[in-house]
Amino acid sequence: MRDADVAIVGAGAAGLSLAHRLARQTPGTSGAPSVVLLDAPPGPLRPPARTWCFWEPGRGRYDAAVTAAWQRLRVTPPAGAPRTGDIAPLRYKMIRSGDFEALVTRDLDRSRNVRRLTTTVDAVEDVPGGARIIHRAPDGTPGTLTARWVFDSRPLGSLPAARTTLLQHFHGWFVRTARPVFDRDTADLMDFRTPQPAGGLSFGYVLPTGRHEALVEYTEFSARPLTAEAYTAAVRHYTEDVLHLGPTEILATETGVIPMTDGPTHRRIGQSVFRIGAAGGATRPSTGYTFAGLQRQTAAVAAALRRGRRPVPPDPHSARSRAMDAVLLRALASGRIDGPALFSGLFERLPASRVLRFLDGRTHLLEDLSVGLRTPARPMLRSAAELRLLPRRPHEPPR
Repeated sequence: MRDADVAIVGAGAAGLSLAHRLARQTPGTSGAPSVVLLDAPPGPLRPPARTWCFWEPGRGRYDAAVTAAWQRLRVTPPAGAPRTGDIAPLRYKMIRSGDFEALVTRDLDRSRNVRRLTTTVDAVEDVPGGARIIHRAPDGTPGTLTARWVFDSRPLGSLPAARTTLLQHFHGWFVRTARPVFDRDTADLMDFRTPQPAGGLSFGYVLPTGRHEALVEYTEFSARPLTAEAYTAAVRHYTEDVLHLGPTEILATETGVIPMTDGPTHRRIGQSVFRIGAAGGATRPSTGYTFAGLQRQTAAVAAALRRGRRPVPPDPHSARSRAMDAVLLRALASGRIDGPALFSGLFERLPASRVLRFLDGRTHLLEDLSVGLRTPARPMLRSAAELRLLPRRPHEPPR
Protein backbone atom coordinates (compact mmCIF):
# COMPACT_ATOMS: atom_id res chain seq x y z
CA MET A 1 0.00 0.00 0.00
CA ARG A 2 1.38 3.39 -1.01
CA ASP A 3 1.67 6.32 1.39
CA ALA A 4 0.42 8.83 -1.18
CA ASP A 5 -0.63 9.19 -4.78
CA VAL A 6 1.83 12.05 -5.30
CA ALA A 7 5.04 13.02 -3.50
CA ILE A 8 6.62 16.41 -4.17
CA VAL A 9 10.26 16.81 -3.18
CA GLY A 10 11.22 20.38 -2.35
CA ALA A 11 9.06 23.34 -1.33
CA GLY A 12 10.45 26.08 -3.52
CA ALA A 13 8.39 27.83 -6.19
CA ALA A 14 7.81 24.67 -8.27
CA GLY A 15 7.02 22.32 -5.39
CA LEU A 16 4.67 24.78 -3.70
CA SER A 17 2.96 25.61 -7.01
CA LEU A 18 2.26 21.96 -7.83
CA ALA A 19 1.01 21.25 -4.30
CA HIS A 20 -1.24 24.30 -4.49
CA ARG A 21 -2.72 23.18 -7.81
CA LEU A 22 -3.42 19.72 -6.42
CA ALA A 23 -4.94 20.96 -3.16
CA ARG A 24 -8.65 20.78 -2.56
CA GLN A 25 -9.90 23.15 0.10
CA THR A 26 -13.51 21.89 -0.01
CA PRO A 27 -14.01 18.88 2.31
CA GLY A 28 -15.28 15.81 0.54
CA THR A 29 -14.20 16.84 -2.95
CA SER A 30 -13.81 13.70 -5.02
CA GLY A 31 -10.98 12.93 -7.40
CA ALA A 32 -8.28 14.80 -5.49
CA PRO A 33 -5.03 12.79 -5.21
CA SER A 34 -3.39 12.37 -1.83
CA VAL A 35 -0.23 14.49 -1.78
CA VAL A 36 2.85 14.64 0.45
CA LEU A 37 5.06 17.71 0.17
CA LEU A 38 8.57 16.99 1.51
CA ASP A 39 10.35 20.13 2.68
CA ALA A 40 13.95 20.23 3.87
CA PRO A 41 14.52 21.39 7.46
CA PRO A 42 15.88 24.91 8.00
CA GLY A 43 19.43 25.10 6.69
CA PRO A 44 21.43 25.03 3.45
CA LEU A 45 19.07 22.63 1.64
CA ARG A 46 16.18 25.09 1.79
CA PRO A 47 15.96 27.58 -1.06
CA PRO A 48 17.07 31.08 -0.07
CA ALA A 49 14.72 34.06 -0.15
CA ARG A 50 14.07 35.12 -3.71
CA THR A 51 12.16 37.67 -5.77
CA TRP A 52 10.33 36.32 -8.80
CA CYS A 53 9.12 38.44 -11.69
CA PHE A 54 6.80 37.56 -14.56
CA TRP A 55 4.14 39.13 -16.74
CA GLU A 56 0.56 38.17 -17.45
CA PRO A 57 -2.68 39.88 -18.51
CA GLY A 58 -5.12 41.01 -15.84
CA ARG A 59 -5.55 39.22 -12.55
CA GLY A 60 -3.60 36.06 -11.78
CA ARG A 61 -3.64 33.08 -9.48
CA TYR A 62 -1.16 34.56 -7.00
CA ASP A 63 -2.10 38.24 -7.03
CA ALA A 64 -2.64 38.20 -3.26
CA ALA A 65 1.12 37.65 -2.88
CA VAL A 66 2.21 40.23 -5.47
CA THR A 67 4.38 42.95 -3.92
CA ALA A 68 3.94 45.36 -6.81
CA ALA A 69 2.97 45.42 -10.48
CA TRP A 70 3.68 47.79 -13.36
CA GLN A 71 2.19 48.46 -16.77
CA ARG A 72 5.04 50.69 -17.96
CA LEU A 73 8.59 49.38 -18.49
CA ARG A 74 11.72 51.33 -19.27
CA VAL A 75 14.84 50.16 -21.14
CA THR A 76 17.85 52.47 -21.12
CA PRO A 77 20.71 52.04 -23.63
CA PRO A 78 24.33 52.74 -22.67
CA ALA A 79 23.96 56.19 -24.21
CA GLY A 80 20.95 58.13 -25.38
CA ALA A 81 17.35 58.45 -24.33
CA PRO A 82 15.52 55.63 -22.50
CA ARG A 83 12.67 53.75 -24.17
CA THR A 84 9.50 53.57 -22.07
CA GLY A 85 6.63 51.37 -23.22
CA ASP A 86 3.14 50.53 -22.08
CA ILE A 87 2.78 46.74 -21.98
CA ALA A 88 -1.02 46.58 -21.77
CA PRO A 89 -2.81 44.20 -21.56
CA LEU A 90 0.14 42.69 -19.68
CA ARG A 91 1.25 43.57 -16.17
CA TYR A 92 4.81 43.04 -14.96
CA LYS A 93 4.53 41.52 -11.48
CA MET A 94 6.94 40.95 -8.59
CA ILE A 95 6.46 38.32 -5.88
CA ARG A 96 8.78 37.82 -2.93
CA SER A 97 9.24 34.16 -2.03
CA GLY A 98 8.22 34.65 1.60
CA ASP A 99 4.88 36.18 0.60
CA PHE A 100 4.31 33.42 -1.95
CA GLU A 101 5.01 30.69 0.59
CA ALA A 102 2.73 32.33 3.15
CA LEU A 103 -0.15 32.47 0.67
CA VAL A 104 0.29 28.87 -0.48
CA THR A 105 0.76 27.63 3.08
CA ARG A 106 -2.55 29.15 4.18
CA ASP A 107 -4.33 27.24 1.42
CA LEU A 108 -2.45 24.00 2.04
CA ASP A 109 -3.27 24.15 5.75
CA ARG A 110 -6.97 24.08 4.81
CA SER A 111 -6.53 21.24 2.36
CA ARG A 112 -7.69 17.74 3.24
CA ASN A 113 -5.55 15.96 0.64
CA VAL A 114 -2.13 17.63 1.07
CA ARG A 115 0.19 17.12 4.03
CA ARG A 116 3.68 18.52 4.60
CA LEU A 117 6.64 16.63 5.95
CA THR A 118 9.87 18.28 7.11
CA THR A 119 12.66 15.89 6.22
CA THR A 120 15.87 15.49 4.23
CA VAL A 121 15.51 13.35 1.10
CA ASP A 122 18.51 11.11 0.48
CA ALA A 123 17.33 9.09 -2.52
CA VAL A 124 14.40 8.57 -4.87
CA GLU A 125 14.09 5.26 -6.70
CA ASP A 126 11.59 3.39 -8.85
CA VAL A 127 9.77 0.43 -7.36
CA PRO A 128 7.03 -1.71 -8.89
CA GLY A 129 3.94 0.45 -9.31
CA GLY A 130 5.54 3.69 -8.16
CA ALA A 131 8.59 5.13 -6.42
CA ARG A 132 10.22 5.05 -3.01
CA ILE A 133 11.73 8.02 -1.18
CA ILE A 134 14.43 7.42 1.42
CA HIS A 135 14.62 10.30 3.86
CA ARG A 136 15.79 11.42 7.32
CA ALA A 137 13.81 13.36 9.92
CA PRO A 138 15.44 16.44 11.48
CA ASP A 139 16.52 14.30 14.46
CA GLY A 140 18.23 11.83 12.10
CA THR A 141 15.54 9.12 12.24
CA PRO A 142 15.50 7.29 8.87
CA GLY A 143 12.28 6.70 6.99
CA THR A 144 10.80 5.64 3.67
CA LEU A 145 7.76 6.83 1.79
CA THR A 146 6.14 5.37 -1.32
CA ALA A 147 4.04 7.16 -3.92
CA ARG A 148 2.60 6.44 -7.32
CA TRP A 149 4.30 9.55 -8.75
CA VAL A 150 7.23 11.61 -7.49
CA PHE A 151 8.03 15.15 -8.66
CA ASP A 152 11.51 16.32 -7.69
CA SER A 153 12.05 20.08 -7.71
CA ARG A 154 15.49 20.15 -6.05
CA PRO A 155 18.32 21.93 -7.91
CA LEU A 156 20.48 19.78 -10.16
CA GLY A 157 23.80 18.66 -8.76
CA SER A 158 25.51 19.61 -12.03
CA LEU A 159 24.47 21.28 -15.27
CA PRO A 160 23.87 19.21 -18.41
CA ALA A 161 26.48 19.10 -21.13
CA ALA A 162 25.93 22.03 -23.46
CA ARG A 163 27.39 23.89 -26.40
CA THR A 164 27.02 27.21 -24.58
CA THR A 165 26.55 27.99 -20.90
CA LEU A 166 26.36 31.45 -19.44
CA LEU A 167 25.42 32.39 -15.89
CA GLN A 168 22.93 35.08 -15.03
CA HIS A 169 24.16 36.28 -11.66
CA PHE A 170 22.88 39.22 -9.68
CA HIS A 171 23.01 41.12 -6.43
CA GLY A 172 20.25 43.45 -5.31
CA TRP A 173 19.35 45.84 -2.52
CA PHE A 174 15.90 46.61 -1.20
CA VAL A 175 16.38 50.30 -0.46
CA ARG A 176 14.64 53.25 1.14
CA THR A 177 15.76 56.70 0.02
CA ALA A 178 15.56 60.01 1.83
CA ARG A 179 14.20 61.74 -1.28
CA PRO A 180 11.17 60.61 -3.35
CA VAL A 181 13.28 59.50 -6.34
CA PHE A 182 11.32 56.56 -7.80
CA ASP A 183 8.46 56.55 -10.30
CA ARG A 184 5.98 54.14 -8.74
CA ASP A 185 4.28 53.48 -12.09
CA THR A 186 7.37 52.54 -14.13
CA ALA A 187 9.85 49.68 -13.67
CA ASP A 188 13.33 49.71 -15.17
CA LEU A 189 13.62 46.36 -16.91
CA MET A 190 17.11 46.88 -18.31
CA ASP A 191 19.39 49.84 -17.70
CA PHE A 192 22.60 49.31 -19.65
CA ARG A 193 24.48 52.25 -18.14
CA THR A 194 26.72 49.76 -16.33
CA PRO A 195 30.25 48.57 -17.17
CA GLN A 196 29.92 45.80 -19.74
CA PRO A 197 31.84 42.50 -19.30
CA ALA A 198 33.62 40.77 -22.15
CA GLY A 199 31.59 37.90 -23.62
CA GLY A 200 28.26 38.84 -22.05
CA LEU A 201 26.34 41.87 -20.81
CA SER A 202 25.27 43.64 -17.64
CA PHE A 203 22.42 45.92 -16.66
CA GLY A 204 20.69 47.55 -13.74
CA TYR A 205 17.17 46.68 -12.70
CA VAL A 206 14.83 48.90 -10.65
CA LEU A 207 11.47 47.75 -9.30
CA PRO A 208 9.88 50.60 -7.31
CA THR A 209 7.31 49.80 -4.66
CA GLY A 210 6.85 53.43 -3.62
CA ARG A 211 8.33 56.87 -4.13
CA HIS A 212 11.04 56.08 -1.57
CA GLU A 213 11.33 52.26 -1.86
CA ALA A 214 12.56 49.90 -4.56
CA LEU A 215 14.48 46.76 -5.36
CA VAL A 216 17.66 47.85 -7.14
CA GLU A 217 19.80 45.11 -8.72
CA TYR A 218 22.95 44.67 -10.71
CA THR A 219 22.67 41.73 -13.14
CA GLU A 220 25.34 40.20 -15.35
CA PHE A 221 25.32 37.52 -18.06
CA SER A 222 28.82 36.06 -18.14
CA ALA A 223 30.83 32.89 -17.59
CA ARG A 224 31.64 33.42 -13.90
CA PRO A 225 30.02 34.99 -10.84
CA LEU A 226 31.67 37.90 -9.08
CA THR A 227 33.06 38.09 -5.58
CA ALA A 228 30.91 39.48 -2.78
CA GLU A 229 33.03 42.63 -2.78
CA ALA A 230 32.62 43.09 -6.54
CA TYR A 231 28.83 42.73 -6.31
CA THR A 232 28.68 45.34 -3.57
CA ALA A 233 30.84 47.70 -5.61
CA ALA A 234 28.68 47.17 -8.71
CA VAL A 235 25.40 47.93 -6.92
CA ARG A 236 26.94 50.90 -5.14
CA HIS A 237 28.20 52.27 -8.45
CA TYR A 238 24.75 51.85 -9.98
CA THR A 239 22.83 53.42 -7.10
CA GLU A 240 25.25 56.29 -6.48
CA ASP A 241 26.90 57.11 -9.82
CA VAL A 242 24.15 56.15 -12.29
CA LEU A 243 20.86 56.62 -10.41
CA HIS A 244 22.10 59.30 -7.98
CA LEU A 245 19.74 58.10 -5.27
CA GLY A 246 21.33 60.16 -2.53
CA PRO A 247 21.15 59.04 1.12
CA THR A 248 19.93 55.44 1.05
CA GLU A 249 19.07 52.80 3.64
CA ILE A 250 19.57 49.15 2.67
CA LEU A 251 16.62 47.17 4.06
CA ALA A 252 17.55 43.72 2.69
CA THR A 253 19.70 42.09 0.03
CA GLU A 254 19.43 39.18 -2.39
CA THR A 255 21.99 37.32 -4.49
CA GLY A 256 21.54 34.54 -7.00
CA VAL A 257 22.91 32.62 -9.96
CA ILE A 258 20.70 31.29 -12.77
CA PRO A 259 22.24 29.01 -15.44
CA MET A 260 21.52 30.00 -19.04
CA THR A 261 22.32 26.95 -21.14
CA ASP A 262 21.34 25.16 -24.33
CA GLY A 263 21.94 21.81 -22.65
CA PRO A 264 19.05 19.32 -22.83
CA THR A 265 16.76 18.94 -19.83
CA HIS A 266 15.64 15.50 -18.70
CA ARG A 267 12.28 15.80 -17.02
CA ARG A 268 11.63 12.06 -16.79
CA ILE A 269 14.26 10.31 -14.66
CA GLY A 270 12.35 7.11 -13.88
CA GLN A 271 9.13 5.27 -14.64
CA SER A 272 7.39 7.24 -11.90
CA VAL A 273 9.90 10.00 -11.12
CA PHE A 274 10.01 13.40 -12.80
CA ARG A 275 11.80 16.73 -12.43
CA ILE A 276 9.88 20.00 -12.32
CA GLY A 277 10.77 23.68 -12.08
CA ALA A 278 14.24 24.92 -12.93
CA ALA A 279 15.55 21.33 -12.69
CA GLY A 280 12.89 20.32 -15.21
CA GLY A 281 13.70 22.99 -17.78
CA ALA A 282 11.29 25.73 -16.67
CA THR A 283 13.96 28.44 -16.93
CA ARG A 284 13.98 30.29 -20.26
CA PRO A 285 17.61 29.97 -21.39
CA SER A 286 17.87 33.40 -23.01
CA THR A 287 16.40 35.39 -20.12
CA GLY A 288 16.63 33.40 -16.89
CA TYR A 289 12.93 33.92 -16.16
CA THR A 290 11.48 30.82 -14.50
CA PHE A 291 8.27 31.58 -12.61
CA ALA A 292 5.93 31.73 -15.62
CA GLY A 293 7.41 28.59 -17.15
CA LEU A 294 7.02 26.54 -13.99
CA GLN A 295 3.42 27.71 -13.66
CA ARG A 296 2.64 26.37 -17.15
CA GLN A 297 4.47 23.16 -16.33
CA THR A 298 2.78 22.49 -12.97
CA ALA A 299 -0.64 23.38 -14.39
CA ALA A 300 -0.17 20.72 -17.08
CA VAL A 301 0.96 18.12 -14.51
CA ALA A 302 -2.03 18.83 -12.26
CA ALA A 303 -4.43 18.57 -15.21
CA ALA A 304 -2.94 15.22 -16.27
CA LEU A 305 -3.26 13.82 -12.74
CA ARG A 306 -6.89 14.86 -12.48
CA ARG A 307 -7.64 13.17 -15.79
CA GLY A 308 -5.87 9.97 -14.81
CA ARG A 309 -3.15 10.38 -17.44
CA ARG A 310 0.58 9.81 -17.13
CA PRO A 311 1.76 13.15 -15.68
CA VAL A 312 4.96 13.70 -17.64
CA PRO A 313 5.92 17.36 -17.12
CA PRO A 314 5.97 19.17 -20.46
CA ASP A 315 8.72 21.44 -21.66
CA PRO A 316 7.19 24.90 -21.09
CA HIS A 317 9.28 26.33 -23.92
CA SER A 318 8.75 25.34 -27.54
CA ALA A 319 11.41 23.73 -29.70
CA ARG A 320 11.51 26.92 -31.78
CA SER A 321 12.10 29.04 -28.69
CA ARG A 322 14.92 26.78 -27.54
CA ALA A 323 16.54 26.88 -30.96
CA MET A 324 16.46 30.69 -31.00
CA ASP A 325 17.81 30.78 -27.46
CA ALA A 326 20.74 28.56 -28.44
CA VAL A 327 21.68 30.97 -31.23
CA LEU A 328 21.39 34.02 -28.99
CA LEU A 329 23.47 32.45 -26.21
CA ARG A 330 26.17 31.51 -28.69
CA ALA A 331 26.21 35.00 -30.20
CA LEU A 332 26.49 36.58 -26.75
CA ALA A 333 29.15 34.20 -25.43
CA SER A 334 31.28 34.59 -28.56
CA GLY A 335 31.09 38.38 -28.40
CA ARG A 336 29.68 38.59 -31.92
CA ILE A 337 26.78 40.77 -30.90
CA ASP A 338 26.46 43.80 -28.70
CA GLY A 339 23.94 42.65 -26.08
CA PRO A 340 22.88 46.10 -24.86
CA ALA A 341 22.39 47.32 -28.43
CA LEU A 342 20.37 44.21 -29.31
CA PHE A 343 17.91 44.41 -26.41
CA SER A 344 17.64 48.20 -26.51
CA GLY A 345 16.93 48.03 -30.24
CA LEU A 346 14.16 45.47 -29.84
CA PHE A 347 12.32 47.65 -27.35
CA GLU A 348 12.85 50.70 -29.57
CA ARG A 349 11.55 49.13 -32.79
CA LEU A 350 8.80 46.83 -31.52
CA PRO A 351 5.87 47.20 -29.10
CA ALA A 352 7.03 46.35 -25.59
CA SER A 353 4.19 43.86 -25.12
CA ARG A 354 5.33 41.91 -28.20
CA VAL A 355 8.91 41.78 -26.98
CA LEU A 356 7.74 40.44 -23.62
CA ARG A 357 5.56 37.80 -25.25
CA PHE A 358 8.55 36.83 -27.41
CA LEU A 359 10.78 36.56 -24.34
CA ASP A 360 8.15 34.31 -22.76
CA GLY A 361 7.85 32.13 -25.88
CA ARG A 362 4.22 33.14 -26.44
CA THR A 363 4.56 34.57 -29.96
CA HIS A 364 3.64 32.84 -33.20
CA LEU A 365 5.96 32.21 -36.12
CA LEU A 366 5.35 35.50 -37.97
CA GLU A 367 5.94 37.48 -34.78
CA ASP A 368 9.16 35.57 -34.18
CA LEU A 369 10.28 36.48 -37.68
CA SER A 370 9.50 40.15 -37.04
CA VAL A 371 11.77 40.00 -34.00
CA GLY A 372 14.49 38.11 -35.88
CA LEU A 373 14.56 40.74 -38.63
CA ARG A 374 15.48 43.33 -36.02
CA THR A 375 18.58 41.46 -34.83
CA PRO A 376 22.06 41.56 -36.45
CA ALA A 377 21.69 39.04 -39.27
CA ARG A 378 25.31 38.14 -40.02
CA PRO A 379 26.47 37.30 -36.44
CA MET A 380 23.23 35.46 -35.75
CA LEU A 381 23.53 33.35 -38.90
CA ARG A 382 27.18 32.63 -38.16
CA SER A 383 26.29 31.54 -34.62
CA ALA A 384 23.48 29.31 -35.93
CA ALA A 385 25.82 27.63 -38.41
CA GLU A 386 28.50 27.16 -35.78
CA LEU A 387 26.13 25.35 -33.41
CA ARG A 388 25.96 22.34 -35.71
CA LEU A 389 29.71 21.83 -35.33
CA LEU A 390 30.07 22.36 -31.59
CA PRO A 391 30.20 19.39 -29.20
CA ARG A 392 28.24 19.43 -25.97
CA ARG A 393 30.68 19.64 -23.09
CA PRO A 394 30.09 19.29 -19.33
CA HIS A 395 30.00 22.59 -17.53
CA GLU A 396 32.98 23.26 -15.29
CA PRO A 397 31.91 25.24 -12.21
CA PRO A 398 33.93 28.42 -11.61
CA ARG A 399 36.74 27.99 -9.10
